[in-house]
Amino acid sequence: MSLRASLLVTICASSLLAEAGGPAVSIALADEVPPVTGRSQPAAGTVTGHPAARARNAGQGTAAHGTTDAGNADSRHEDIVVTAARRNRMYVTSGGDLGALGNKKGLDVPFNIRSYNSSLILNQQSQTLGDVLLNDPTVRTTMGYGNYAQLFQIRGFTLYGDDVAIDGLYGVTPRQLVSPQLYDSVQVLNGASAFLNGAAPGGSAIGGNVNLIPKRAGATDITRITGDYTSSGQGGGAFDISRRFGKDRAFGFRFNAAGMDGETAIKGERHDDVALGVAFDWHNDDTRINMNMNYQKQQVFGGRSAIIVSSLATDMPAPKATSPSENWGQRWAYTDLSYLFGTFNVEHDFGSHITAYSKFGAQSGNEMGNYATTTLTNSVTGAGTVGAMADAYNVMNEATQAGVHAHVTTGPIRHEINAGGSAIWEESDAAYSMSLVSQAGNIYHPTQFTPSETYSGGILNNPGRVSWNKLYSLFLSDTMTFWHDRIALTGGFRYQDILSDSFAYGTGKLSTHYDAAAFSPVIGLVIHPVRHAALYFNRIQGLSAGQTVGSTYVNAGQVFAPYQSTQYEVGAKYDIGRFAAGVAFFQTSMPYGLTEAYGNTGQEIYTQDGRQRNRGMELTFNGEILRGLRFNGGLTLIDAKQTHTAGGTYDGKTVIGVPNYTINGNLEYDVPFIKGLTLVGRVISTGKQQFNNANTTHLPAWSRFDLGARYTFLAASKPLTARFEVDNIGNQRYWASVYESDLVMGDPETFKFSISADL
Repeated sequence: MSLRASLLVTICASSLLAEAGGPAVSIALADEVPPVTGRSQPAAGTVTGHPAARARNAGQGTAAHGTTDAGNADSRHEDIVVTAARRNRMYVTSGGDLGALGNKKGLDVPFNIRSYNSSLILNQQSQTLGDVLLNDPTVRTTMGYGNYAQLFQIRGFTLYGDDVAIDGLYGVTPRQLVSPQLYDSVQVLNGASAFLNGAAPGGSAIGGNVNLIPKRAGATDITRITGDYTSSGQGGGAFDISRRFGKDRAFGFRFNAAGMDGETAIKGERHDDVALGVAFDWHNDDTRINMNMNYQKQQVFGGRSAIIVSSLATDMPAPKATSPSENWGQRWAYTDLSYLFGTFNVEHDFGSHITAYSKFGAQSGNEMGNYATTTLTNSVTGAGTVGAMADAYNVMNEATQAGVHAHVTTGPIRHEINAGGSAIWEESDAAYSMSLVSQAGNIYHPTQFTPSETYSGGILNNPGRVSWNKLYSLFLSDTMTFWHDRIALTGGFRYQDILSDSFAYGTGKLSTHYDAAAFSPVIGLVIHPVRHAALYFNRIQGLSAGQTVGSTYVNAGQVFAPYQSTQYEVGAKYDIGRFAAGVAFFQTSMPYGLTEAYGNTGQEIYTQDGRQRNRGMELTFNGEILRGLRFNGGLTLIDAKQTHTAGGTYDGKTVIGVPNYTINGNLEYDVPFIKGLTLVGRVISTGKQQFNNANTTHLPAWSRFDLGARYTFLAASKPLTARFEVDNIGNQRYWASVYESDLVMGDPETFKFSISADL
């Protein structure tokens, strides 16, 4: 373990010991009482409802227990333990932020959205966003080309890290790796969302998106310190403080700090992570204001990247999986990612029928790295080549959104009208230096070499502008509710304009210009046949920038309209508060660029006639099955087909890297005869994935199992929670994914331990 990691653990342990002799008072252990399953909640620190109720709720907390009655001391201490254990439970709620429609309960909307709360993030010692999404049966995590960036696959379509949102705003989130310790919840929306959130600036989010809600001060004050350890040598800690103050406790403040440093369970790979976040909020009867500012720095040294397998012959099998802890990366390879980012939100009620809101977010990011990329040339022997490229990439992004929610009644119909607009500005500066000669390598017998990067584009110490993107949109919708709130019909549209300029490396000369617009309509229907159930339907689109055709094609210079992916979905939901379930059937058709022969001229034409069609079913469950037994998970079945390919060569073939099924199951069991003890378990299973377009070979299905426990106890009346977990028990060997010909190894067996004290 490094010196920095040792100091973090020592500080955390010393703080815990120092508090052991404190006064015997009872305190609350979580940000707030866990929300009722199936109901979307406002962001922490936002107080809603009737003005008088808002004032009362804002000041509520957990009253301190006195210590004058010695005869009741054991009972009080047991109550503290039980309360602490309860507030550490895994909670997954249905509902969340639906962009243009606002915050909604899952049962009331024609979309599938879930939220994973901060106690789950803390209990699982999640270090990246991908660690949190391991809990979702509809999401799989993979890696980008040549680096350590996490990408996410939802309904068989890619979600880039660039297109993860914060507070509903695109362009603000760190691009490659996200530290989840700063967030109160991670929300997953399944399905296209061009109307709800606008076009994602990275061009992804066709099958779904992820939205992060920052931590803010809740109704209960918090002072929490955590120390943690992860094998084989990572140590760190975290500090979380939350306060409300002023008249009616209208002002809120929250500060979070987390860090970890040391060698991971992959041999020779080291991570160094720091995350800092501060949030302020204020409210009165009519107005809510909140602001958060964050800093994140993630470093990876000697990392193991994905393997490029596109050069393999179509008749070659997938390579045999190595030991999950093996590392074919180079010791000199590294990435250094630093981001400063934040959001500012204002919401005001004009009477009881109209609410106006505005959001603003910004990000400044600096990325440096030197990457070793392995290209496999023989899947049997493991032979290949290793290239080297250094890269500098800086981003400066801004995003804003403003709108109105209005409630109007016309006869027997209630209307919720949503209108507004959004804008995103993104500027990217970049430079690179690469080796023109690749070195021989082997994933089973890796060797080290010294890189010689002689070919460059731009200056690494002073990268120049390479892209400038501007996305503007306007939206309007009306949700009509009638028949005693049993039926809700939503109709609307978003007008999206996408402008994108790219510039040559080094010279800064304009190389391509793109400017096109499109309308994205939406229609959704929800029917409540009984109180706790809903049937729903939606037709909605995904949207991404089209292409400006290059000079090598017969139609050079043609500017295509944005790609419009169309989704149809029908499903059912059931929610009784403590337990929720849902089933969805969907189909999404996505166009993509295609190169075809132009008659008999010997030339080629570039079109947007390529087509991929994904069909599937999602089945999700979360909540308390029996008293003390909780479950979260489900099943996804996907049939992803190439329906129109160049010359029809691969028509009807399965898309590379889309598993035919994914299964997740998380269980928590409160041991009844040991107060405060909870056993936890998780299974993650992924079906076969096609290895090439011809479907001549595939990755085998794989499953992994995780087990753990946590125990809440008292030390001098201070509640502490200790956690222990083992991921990938038995060190199962498997290839996790083969995203767009980038092969990714599964994680090795990893031991995690942490202890938290609420002071």
